[in-house]
Amino acid sequence: MQTMAETAFAELPAQFRDQMGDVVLQVEDFATPEQLASVDITDRWHLSGLYEGEPLPDQSIWQSGQLPPRIWLFREPLIAEWRETGVRMDDLVRHVVVHEAGHHFGFSDDDMHWLEDEAD
Repeated sequence: MQTMAETAFAELPAQFRDQMGDVVLQVEDFATPEQLASVDITDRWHLSGLYEGEPLPDQSIWQSGQLPPRIWLFREPLIAEWRETGVRMDDLVRHVVVHEAGHHFGFSDDDMHWLEDEAD
């Protein structure tokens, strides 16, 4: 799954990829309780990805000493979604990477759903 995430990240359009800076991709089986709480989710099966970090519009040159932004992918929820929907795993991973990269640029979930609807 890490390789699929890295491939999806590398396939982002250059104008976005170039602004991803030091964003780290990380894959774990499940989100931690703290990660779930940060997005008001209680069921660990309901979170397949998460962006942690300061979105670009909120970053400042005065910030220092912070961890780099991270895009987390959670393996078990993604596998469950793959089994339930039959969507190809690489397509699911790409969707999560693109969605979480959108948060890096300051897009809300509603903004991204609107953009996805417009693209269809």
